[in-house]
Amino acid sequence: MKAVRSLAPGQPFVYQDVPVPRPGAGEVLIRVRSCGICHSDMFVREGLFPGITYPRIPGHEVVGIIDETGPGVTDFRNGEVVGVGWHGGHCFTCPACRAGDFILCSRGRITGISSDGGYAEFMVAPEHALARVPDGMDPAEAAPLLCAGVTTYNSLRHAGALPGAVVAVLGIGGLGHLAVQFSKKMGFRTVALSSGPEKSDLARSLGADDYVDMKAENPVEALSKMGGARVILATVPHSDTISRLVDGLGDNGKMVLLGADTAPVQVSPLQLIPRRKSVSGWPSGDALDSEDTLRFAKLAGIRAMVERMPLEQAEEAYQVMIRNKARFRVVLTV
Repeated sequence: MKAVRSLAPGQPFVYQDVPVPRPGAGEVLIRVRSCGICHSDMFVREGLFPGITYPRIPGHEVVGIIDETGPGVTDFRNGEVVGVGWHGGHCFTCPACRAGDFILCSRGRITGISSDGGYAEFMVAPEHALARVPDGMDPAEAAPLLCAGVTTYNSLRHAGALPGAVVAVLGIGGLGHLAVQFSKKMGFRTVALSSGPEKSDLARSLGADDYVDMKAENPVEALSKMGGARVILATVPHSDTISRLVDGLGDNGKMVLLGADTAPVQVSPLQLIPRRKSVSGWPSGDALDSEDTLRFAKLAGIRAMVERMPLEQAEEAYQVMIRNKARFRVVLTV
């Protein structure tokens, strides 16, 4: 089969022939249709994640068709359309798994990092890491929902806000353009925060009720006039901006960090304690969370905006993503 591999940290991806993998016990072989390129693929490209072995096939936003099932597979059949996200499997026995919180598994597998991912014509995944893709969904549009989508939807539905509450989305790029759509369809007063007047029409076309141009006005003052945000979803890795926005939270407000930055977020306890505010992080979700995300997206008409490129152009596609040349998401089609 054709696959795109990272042969060593810091080296360009290589498009080459490799053997088709075979599914083991409890695993399925997936004929890949689409695989999104995520910023987290940088972990493989640059060797930034501990324990990666090379060569490695990246990719954790995968949609495809089950081509073969291994021994012991009970709930999935050949021909089913499935997706695989960041969460590539769990151990079932650690404390988090015993509590049913599989995304926090201490021995969890990460698709495209712990095992080969979807930059290929075929890949293998454990049955318990599969999400069913609803009929009629475009594979290229469904793929980003398995990482960017589940991260925004899953964090928002667990953030404690009720319909009608003010939810602010910081950034309207790859994560943010989905977060705005999910927030609006879930019934929140949705406020998009970004820079530049030219993004106002885009934000409103995605469903935002309000747009705050952070170059032209103080976002904390703007949110305070609305009574403060019940939730701020920080979809961009800008720790300085996040630190400033904490004061835009209302009573019991929660700042949820989705974009990873190595710089610290600076916040005083006195900014949090009096009004019960909090700052937290959120990973993506397990296979069932991904399935919920896909179903809700289809039901509500939420769509990822994607730029499609063929598998053999993975190196070029990665550069488009990492240099922020794509407006939203880049997806490899197979």
